Amino acid sequence: MCGHRLKELLRAKLVECGWKDQLKAHCKDVIREKGLEHVTVEDLVTDVTPKGRALVPDSVKKELLQRIRAFLAQHATL
Repeated sequence: MCGHRLKELLRAKLVECGWKDQLKAHCKDVIREKGLEHVTVEDLVTDVTPKGRALVPDSVKKELLQRIRAFLAQHATL
């Protein structure tokens, strides 16, 4: 599995588990709380990144880690 396919798998798993929707709702909450005119992209990144990482289910992390290990093992022998 190449890097591109790993990214696609991660993206699909995050959509499937509702992560994307949860993060979108969190962004809206941050904007509502601070006011649209007072929020910058940098503010959103600072506020949302830790929440986004925390919301990734352990099952998704484990599956991706297993796939990465398999990918590395396969390419280590080449």
